[in-house]
Amino acid sequence: MRISKLKLFVLVAMSAFGLWASGTVLVIFYTLNQQLPLCPTGTFFGLHLDCGAVLSSSYSRVFGVPLELLAMAYFMVNLGMVYLIAFGSKRVSDLMLEVLFGWRFIGLIIVPYLVFVEVGILHAICVYCTMMHVAIVLDFVVVSYLLFFGKHALLNEADGEAPGLAQPRL
Repeated sequence: MRISKLKLFVLVAMSAFGLWASGTVLVIFYTLNQQLPLCPTGTFFGLHLDCGAVLSSSYSRVFGVPLELLAMAYFMVNLGMVYLIAFGSKRVSDLMLEVLFGWRFIGLIIVPYLVFVEVGILHAICVYCTMMHVAIVLDFVVVSYLLFFGKHALLNEADGEAPGLAQPRL
């Protein structure tokens, strides 16, 4: 493995969380047509909490495709790239880290628009959408750190050890 278990866990955690949130919405709200669990209704800082209002709006689909399905695809692509970073050759790993940065940047630039739609247009917030937004932003922060500040630390070394002191793995 090219990265430590801790770094692999961190890279996988936010994508897995986003995948869970988007999958939950897709199955429960769109497929079963039921109210989402953990989606309170009420007011929060003057904004209406209502997943149903957000997910039923015309903004919740792109060309008829629910945004949650696109979010699931986004998070699955993230996980595939993380796999290649962790288990690919050094060349593939380095390339995938840069591609992952670009991919997650695309996700990051979409989040402000989605938040604007919720807050500025619909005046309603979906808790699950917010979970996905947080996952995308934290994903980007983690990958940016690894790419720009900790790239050399991404190599397979035990966490906390100085480079070159780790035993080679077979």
